[in-house]
Amino acid sequence: MLRESATVVIARNEVWRGDAATEPFEAGWATEALIFVRALKPPVGAMAQARIELSPDGMRWLPEGTAFALPTEDDAMTMARVSHFGNWLRIAADFDDGAELTLLVTMHVK
Repeated sequence: MLRESATVVIARNEVWRGDAATEPFEAGWATEALIFVRALKPPVGAMAQARIELSPDGMRWLPEGTAFALPTEDDAMTMARVSHFGNWLRIAADFDDGAELTLLVTMHVK
């Protein structure tokens, strides 16, 4: 049996500052996800840690437990891998005052 897979752009050319998060992605059919974050401009200030969040309904969110570094230079990429995530998935980060990142986030699920 051939497994299904999808690549989804969930944030493109967004500037993250303060409390930031991607749009929710409904991926209940998938068993694993790879999330890639690429800096589209040089980051400003100290970079926050990103975290994977899960939701039962796409509105209320809990941390899944996976945290990963955000890119610290222009055109750099970071990523996280997650499985056993239920139906709704997103990434979020809390930036210090004055810090920001213009980014591209893609999610690859199968």
